[in-house]
Amino acid sequence: MKMIALTAAAPLLFALAACGSSDDASEDAMADTVEMPADQAMTEAPMPAPDAGLTTAPAVEANEPVAEPVDTTAAAADAAAEAVADIESEAAAAEAATRTAESSM
Repeated sequence: MKMIALTAAAPLLFALAACGSSDDASEDAMADTVEMPADQAMTEAPMPAPDAGLTTAPAVEANEPVAEPVDTTAAAADAAAEAVADIESEAAAAEAATRTAESSM
């Protein structure tokens, strides 16, 4: 009997709770009251000062030869191939050590 009463009362309580006014919440969250327009925010900000240690690169003359770009791709490929060779030799040494240990058991 109590279960039926609770089951019948629950929807009524939820309906009553949903009847509250939500006007205040929508007014508080308006963008005009929360954010400041960008133009208004920047009126009092000082202009940024240039960096003291900053220098400009010298201009290149039109007839002056330009240095060839460095091919880092080939250097990276060589380094990667060397690393793979090192890993393969370490793996072969580990495999040989494992076989030696297993054969002595």
